[in-house]
Amino acid sequence: MSRVILFSLFFIATFLQAGAYGLTFMLPKLFEVFSANEKDVGLMLFITALSTILSVFFSGHLSDKFGRVQTLGIACFSIAASLCLYAYSTSVGLILIMASLLLGFGWGSTYTLIPIVLARLVKNDERVRYFALLSVFVMAGFGFTPVMASALENIGYSISSSFYLIAILCFCAGLIFIFLVSPIKNHSVNKEVGQQSKLTLASIFSILHSKAILPLIMACLGASVFAGMNNFQTVFAEDKGLQYSWFFLSYTITVVFFRLVLVRFKGGNNPYLTIALLQTLMVSSVMLFYFMPNSGFVYVLVAILFGLGYGVSYPLLVAMAANDSEEELLPQCLQLFSLSYFIGIFGFPLIAGWIIVEIGTPTLLLIVGFLALLETSMAFKRSFQG
Repeated sequence: MSRVILFSLFFIATFLQAGAYGLTFMLPKLFEVFSANEKDVGLMLFITALSTILSVFFSGHLSDKFGRVQTLGIACFSIAASLCLYAYSTSVGLILIMASLLLGFGWGSTYTLIPIVLARLVKNDERVRYFALLSVFVMAGFGFTPVMASALENIGYSISSSFYLIAILCFCAGLIFIFLVSPIKNHSVNKEVGQQSKLTLASIFSILHSKAILPLIMACLGASVFAGMNNFQTVFAEDKGLQYSWFFLSYTITVVFFRLVLVRFKGGNNPYLTIALLQTLMVSSVMLFYFMPNSGFVYVLVAILFGLGYGVSYPLLVAMAANDSEEELLPQCLQLFSLSYFIGIFGFPLIAGWIIVEIGTPTLLLIVGFLALLETSMAFKRSFQG
């Protein structure tokens, strides 16, 4: 198999399974069907967060035993099963808990191991470029599913039908990863990346006392901002009388386009300054959303600014985490990056759901804005330190 075909199939599989996360933005609408609220959404995502944390920690152990790419295939099958269970659920109970646990295992494993596999397929000076390309396919999957779900609803299908459809795509992604086991092994070029993936106390201690700790903290903050803006976007849109698909479509187009531009960019002489400047746009987006009138134009502008700020800075941050780590600890560092990311992605909605129900959406947006400002200030500080 040629490298072109290998990378094409690898990125297609990544795109197919990435659609599952986009469906988590639809959980408030799915839960409305059986009279559950945002607190219940936050609780299920918190269970997912716990499962994700355990999966990230032990994904290295599993991949050392079964192989990284084989574990990716199993993780995709787990995601497919979880989406079917979500669609089948009629109340908050055991089935939803099982679905959340399976989703956490699948997401924790895929988004830890995919960058590690990619890092072995490319040279060190190609990381920003290929991580940016990877993030294009991930973001396309993220943004595609809410738009698809809205379109299916508009023509008369239930929200659960979207979960069944994406489950099929995730199953196909698992089959592709299993098929790529031998080609990926044959085309690995970066032998400096550690062969062992499992996390140990010694490796964690070493990483947390290195420069890589900053991008790990920033990943958690940024993921919390992303979750706050996206997981309850259907609620925000309904409050303001807007169509949530406008936000997701505008955000996705912006991120995909500018991440493709980033493919030809290596971060510049001061990548952290680039990250900080981009995240200034993220802060502006959240604040504009807070003060925004019920305007479709401004709503789209918010999505575009957020796409430029968070969406474009994220792959740069992943590359900085990799560059700030020792080569032999790169797999472990990327696992901790994923762990930090998922704590924000799945942990923050528990707080956000409680805030929406008990206090209201304006307070949530103020907290999200503060977290965005904190992350931006950290990037600026690091850019001046060199």
